[in-house]
Amino acid sequence: MRIAYVSLHWARTKDSGVGKKIQSQLEMWRARGHKARVFMHASTGEPAERLIEADVYPYEARGKLVTEFNRIRAASRMVDAVAAFKPDVIYLRYGIYVFPAHRLMAIAPVIEEINTNDLTQHEDLGGLYSLYNRLTRGIFLRFVRGLVTVSRELEVSRAFAVYRKPTRVIANGIELDSFAPLPAPSNQTPRLVFIGSPGYLWHGVDKLVDFARRFSDVQLDIVGYDSLPEFEPLPPNLTLHGYLSSDEYLKVLARADAAISSLALHRIQLNEASTLKSRECLALGLPLVVAYEDTDLGEAGFDFLLKIPNKEDNIQTHGETIHEFAYRMRGVRANRAALKDRIDSGRKEELRLKFFEEILRETNAKHA
Repeated sequence: MRIAYVSLHWARTKDSGVGKKIQSQLEMWRARGHKARVFMHASTGEPAERLIEADVYPYEARGKLVTEFNRIRAASRMVDAVAAFKPDVIYLRYGIYVFPAHRLMAIAPVIEEINTNDLTQHEDLGGLYSLYNRLTRGIFLRFVRGLVTVSRELEVSRAFAVYRKPTRVIANGIELDSFAPLPAPSNQTPRLVFIGSPGYLWHGVDKLVDFARRFSDVQLDIVGYDSLPEFEPLPPNLTLHGYLSSDEYLKVLARADAAISSLALHRIQLNEASTLKSRECLALGLPLVVAYEDTDLGEAGFDFLLKIPNKEDNIQTHGETIHEFAYRMRGVRANRAALKDRIDSGRKEELRLKFFEEILRETNAKHA
């Protein structure tokens, strides 16, 4: 198959979780004999050397009206390029509609990847953008040929199920063999780590600050945030590292006894996930604190996983449990062999490609 992967609005970098996922998919599809190319519609600002392999259609963000015109021009160029590629299938990562992206539907069957409930998540963008998304999201969802959701919760959510599209649940995975496990450090007192990005309410960084204040004997590293002015003065056992490249944050992870995943998915009305950073931490061997239902891990019962409730007060009610887990995980690493059948991306991409082929056959049969 000729597969066009389309990403809207965001520059996908080599160090980001999404960028790594897309690059890995591209390579796996090619390794299985398919011709695949990424078409990336993105705002300017990221140096070219930081971007994943892609045909990039940049636009300059400069005031709302000018930015929108720039987005449209870039999207138009991208759609023309996708048409010239002559794909059999288009794989679209969900993004807010931009004119004339709907023309992708006339080029080849479009399968859309759903990573979150956009109706709740995009409320953080403000009233205007949230309203725009609500008014235009159906342009894609009504006319795509299929959906891939990263959780069962999203599959059955009315936000998507109402469109009655063929759907597959394929949680986020990771190429385990591409990661060398980090040896366990020899910490006298435990060290926990969190990797995130500013501006995402569901990360629950405020809860991490509360935890650090309650348990001064546990060191806590937060990667991706260079300041938290609303919580100053920060406790001395909490260190902010700001943005770090993969090589740089590996050094921080190497010192950690365990990692913490997102603590507040309840704030965007979600209870199930398979976050990319959690997959990377597990691939590196770090035990993990999880505050949601993990699509792949479920009730696995691994001793290197700690499941706490997905509630606003989870640090108040389970802070002591996390504290005990941190001490217990000193010198321990996740069992990667036990994780392989659950989170490794090789099998996941085979399932994704099989779904592409099913959609393509159904489309061809209708047009025969």
